[in-house]
Amino acid sequence: MADRFDMSGKVALVTGASGGLGRHFARVLALAGAEVVLAARRQDALAEAAAAIRSAGGRARTVGMDVTDAGTVDQAFQAAGPVDVLVNNSGVSATVTATDMDEADWDRIVDTNLKGAWLVSRAFARQAIAAGRDGAIVNIASILGLRVAGHVSAYAASKAGLIQLTQSMALELARHRIRVNALAPGYIETDINRDFFASERGKALIARIPQRRLGQEEDLDGPLLLLASDASRFMTGSVVAVDGGHLVSSL
Repeated sequence: MADRFDMSGKVALVTGASGGLGRHFARVLALAGAEVVLAARRQDALAEAAAAIRSAGGRARTVGMDVTDAGTVDQAFQAAGPVDVLVNNSGVSATVTATDMDEADWDRIVDTNLKGAWLVSRAFARQAIAAGRDGAIVNIASILGLRVAGHVSAYAASKAGLIQLTQSMALELARHRIRVNALAPGYIETDINRDFFASERGKALIARIPQRRLGQEEDLDGPLLLLASDASRFMTGSVVAVDGGHLVSSL
């Protein structure tokens, strides 16, 4: 059974891999046997992340990519060569009401989270189809694409759109043997949000999670490997929530 989760012989490209969850995902895939291609705009941070993976015994290289720019996306795939697995992880947000948000922030969030995922998926799929190669796309969505919270309208809308994009592309690409699934994390503790969750407001939010705890980065490892590996070979168009029961909590 463990062999189905083995990523040996696969090349996996991870966007937004210069830090946070993207860097973690790249490490997980590398330690499962994949050669990982770390993609982002910050070349210095990418180089450091790739070096850390290599120090741990994994194989890693980097490509520059701005997911909102089709030209750099296409150039990155040309530089990366054949890719078997794509993890669309790049994402941004802003905490502001819909009425106070300005147009530039809306465009930045939707362009990165939704348009960017489409541009990168398009480049990946075109490359795979042209080569007659199987493939797997894992879109990093959010439970906020399935249920809503205040002050994150652009983020929630973009993640809801990403879930619909996942299912639409799954339908279109199934005949090409390219699977498209989404991972929808709940609240995961990271360096960026740790101070907030230590506050009274943050503790109140944690109390509403049925498991009464935040997720940790490693809680996403199994679901990620499931969707990226041959273990999910008959799954496409699926959305896997990893949220401590948050989505099934009562209103």
